Amino acid sequence: MINVYSDKYQTALKYIKDIEANLCNVLVMAEDFNIRDSNWDPSYLFHLTHSDSLLEIAGFFDLKSLVSIQQIPTHYANNLNDVNLVIDLPFLYSNSIETNNHHILLEL
Repeated sequence: MINVYSDKYQTALKYIKDIEANLCNVLVMAEDFNIRDSNWDPSYLFHLTHSDSLLEIAGFFDLKSLVSIQQIPTHYANNLNDVNLVIDLPFLYSNSIETNNHHILLEL
Protein backbone atom coordinates (compact mmCIF):
# COMPACT_ATOMS: atom_id res chain seq x y z
CA MET A 1 0.00 0.00 0.00
CA ILE A 2 1.30 3.43 -0.92
CA ASN A 3 -0.12 6.30 1.14
CA VAL A 4 0.64 9.61 -0.58
CA TYR A 5 0.74 13.24 0.38
CA SER A 6 2.22 15.26 -2.44
CA ASP A 7 3.08 18.93 -1.97
CA LYS A 8 2.57 21.65 -4.57
CA TYR A 9 5.89 20.66 -6.20
CA GLN A 10 4.74 17.03 -6.64
CA THR A 11 7.69 15.79 -4.59
CA ALA A 12 5.98 12.52 -3.63
CA LEU A 13 5.01 11.75 -7.22
CA LYS A 14 8.59 12.32 -8.38
CA TYR A 15 9.91 10.11 -5.57
CA ILE A 16 7.51 7.25 -6.40
CA LYS A 17 8.49 7.51 -10.08
CA ASP A 18 12.17 7.29 -9.12
CA ILE A 19 11.72 4.16 -6.98
CA GLU A 20 8.82 2.40 -8.74
CA ALA A 21 11.09 -0.31 -10.14
CA ASN A 22 12.00 -1.25 -6.55
CA LEU A 23 8.37 -1.61 -5.43
CA CYS A 24 6.33 -4.72 -6.04
CA ASN A 25 2.89 -6.11 -5.20
CA VAL A 26 1.30 -2.68 -4.85
CA LEU A 27 -2.42 -3.22 -4.29
CA VAL A 28 -3.51 0.27 -3.20
CA MET A 29 -2.21 3.77 -3.79
CA ALA A 30 -4.28 6.53 -2.25
CA GLU A 31 -4.63 9.86 -0.50
CA ASP A 32 -3.80 13.47 -1.31
CA PHE A 33 -2.06 13.79 -4.67
CA ASN A 34 -2.69 17.55 -4.75
CA ILE A 35 -3.55 17.38 -8.46
CA ARG A 36 -6.73 18.91 -9.81
CA ASP A 37 -7.77 17.62 -13.22
CA SER A 38 -10.86 17.44 -15.39
CA ASN A 39 -10.44 13.63 -15.51
CA TRP A 40 -11.70 13.32 -11.93
CA ASP A 41 -13.12 16.75 -11.07
CA PRO A 42 -15.90 17.94 -13.38
CA SER A 43 -15.77 21.44 -11.86
CA TYR A 44 -12.16 21.84 -13.02
CA LEU A 45 -11.83 22.51 -16.74
CA PHE A 46 -8.14 21.80 -17.27
CA HIS A 47 -5.87 18.81 -17.82
CA LEU A 48 -2.41 18.94 -16.24
CA THR A 49 0.81 17.10 -17.06
CA HIS A 50 1.08 16.01 -13.40
CA SER A 51 -2.06 13.94 -13.86
CA ASP A 52 -0.41 12.17 -16.80
CA SER A 53 2.51 11.30 -14.52
CA LEU A 54 0.15 10.02 -11.84
CA LEU A 55 -1.76 7.83 -14.30
CA GLU A 56 1.52 6.53 -15.74
CA ILE A 57 2.70 5.50 -12.27
CA ALA A 58 -0.65 3.85 -11.55
CA GLY A 59 -0.42 1.99 -14.85
CA PHE A 60 3.08 0.74 -13.99
CA PHE A 61 1.64 -0.90 -10.85
CA ASP A 62 -1.49 -2.09 -12.75
CA LEU A 63 -3.71 0.10 -10.57
CA LYS A 64 -7.08 1.46 -11.63
CA SER A 65 -8.48 4.81 -10.55
CA LEU A 66 -11.57 4.56 -8.37
CA VAL A 67 -13.19 7.81 -9.39
CA SER A 68 -16.52 8.08 -7.66
CA ILE A 69 -19.69 7.83 -9.71
CA GLN A 70 -21.20 10.48 -7.42
CA GLN A 71 -18.56 13.05 -8.49
CA ILE A 72 -18.32 14.49 -4.98
CA PRO A 73 -15.37 16.35 -3.45
CA THR A 74 -12.86 14.21 -1.61
CA HIS A 75 -11.08 17.10 0.10
CA TYR A 76 -13.11 19.65 2.04
CA ALA A 77 -11.76 23.16 2.58
CA ASN A 78 -11.28 24.40 6.13
CA ASN A 79 -12.02 27.95 5.01
CA LEU A 80 -15.53 28.78 3.75
CA ASN A 81 -14.00 31.06 1.09
CA ASP A 82 -12.14 28.13 -0.51
CA VAL A 83 -13.70 25.50 -2.76
CA ASN A 84 -13.93 21.80 -2.04
CA LEU A 85 -11.71 19.73 -4.34
CA VAL A 86 -11.23 16.28 -5.80
CA ILE A 87 -7.54 15.75 -4.97
CA ASP A 88 -7.71 12.75 -2.62
CA LEU A 89 -7.76 9.82 -5.01
CA PRO A 90 -7.83 6.05 -4.53
CA PHE A 91 -6.21 3.57 -6.94
CA LEU A 92 -6.71 -0.18 -6.57
CA TYR A 93 -5.10 -3.20 -8.22
CA SER A 94 -7.04 -3.62 -11.45
CA ASN A 95 -7.73 -7.35 -10.97
CA SER A 96 -9.33 -6.81 -7.57
CA ILE A 97 -13.01 -7.71 -7.22
CA GLU A 98 -13.46 -4.47 -5.25
CA THR A 99 -12.54 -2.24 -8.21
CA ASN A 100 -16.17 -1.48 -9.10
CA ASN A 101 -17.57 -1.86 -5.60
CA HIS A 102 -16.76 1.23 -3.56
CA HIS A 103 -18.38 4.29 -2.07
CA ILE A 104 -16.98 7.64 -0.99
CA LEU A 105 -18.81 8.89 2.08
CA LEU A 106 -19.35 12.59 2.65
CA GLU A 107 -17.52 14.17 5.58
CA LEU A 108 -19.85 15.35 8.31
